[in-house]
Amino acid sequence: MNSKSGCIVITGSSKGIGLGLAQAFLEQQQAVVISGRNSTDLHSALQQLRHRFPAALIHAVTCDVTQIHEVQTLWDEAIQQFGAVQIWINNAGSCTATLDFKDLTAADIQTVVQTNILGSMFGSQVALNGMLAKGYGQIFNMEGWGTRGEWSAGMTAYATTKRAVGYFSQALFKETKQTHIQVGTLSPGMVATDLLMSSWQNGHVQHWNKMKRLFLFIIDPPEVVCRYLAQRILENKRRHSRIVWMTPLRLLLRFLRPYYWRRNPIKDTALAHLISK
Repeated sequence: MNSKSGCIVITGSSKGIGLGLAQAFLEQQQAVVISGRNSTDLHSALQQLRHRFPAALIHAVTCDVTQIHEVQTLWDEAIQQFGAVQIWINNAGSCTATLDFKDLTAADIQTVVQTNILGSMFGSQVALNGMLAKGYGQIFNMEGWGTRGEWSAGMTAYATTKRAVGYFSQALFKETKQTHIQVGTLSPGMVATDLLMSSWQNGHVQHWNKMKRLFLFIIDPPEVVCRYLAQRILENKRRHSRIVWMTPLRLLLRFLRPYYWRRNPIKDTALAHLISK
């Protein structure tokens, strides 16, 4: 793929996993359209990428994924800039602070539900209609804690939305089985992003204390995870694929390596001070 044959659109890519995926695809000389609802953050991400990669391969569009007309504009600008969209990744996501469900505000709940569920649905609908007209394309939705029924204190609202995204992705695949469109999910595991850090930093410390041993063992930097996911996406030939970073085998091998028992993946981050509480 190159800038003349199409591009990869990533929602919510001004920071975190989305920005990491954009960097990983650009390292593979793929054209990328990044997006985000905060224009200041998006401009900063665009400048950061253009400092490292050819400007002709990068385009940025301000987009709130909870507004379907803005999602349609994102698609239209990607087509105008690069001619086609080969891959669409619904990465935009929100997470509440790790508080008990009873302590969340209505605005907290509304934001996480609209961003994670509506954002994935609107993005998938726009991409699917556009790709059906072209006869090809891949759509990926982002899994997260809760997709497979996982639970931990303080994560109820977020996990519920990811459970819904998992069901939606399976249902969308069944609807598109007779087409040439590929529908899949990405499972990045626990990645050290601003979203993860802020959710625990602003939550109840006791919830972090219960889970920190597991999380410190499985948290990884976004660069490593995103390079793996990007490569697997580019190689994917399956109609319905679930691309997983933290596979059972990877987790088992990690248990057998002393390095992972000694490391501190959140050193010098906002979460570091919580460990001692």
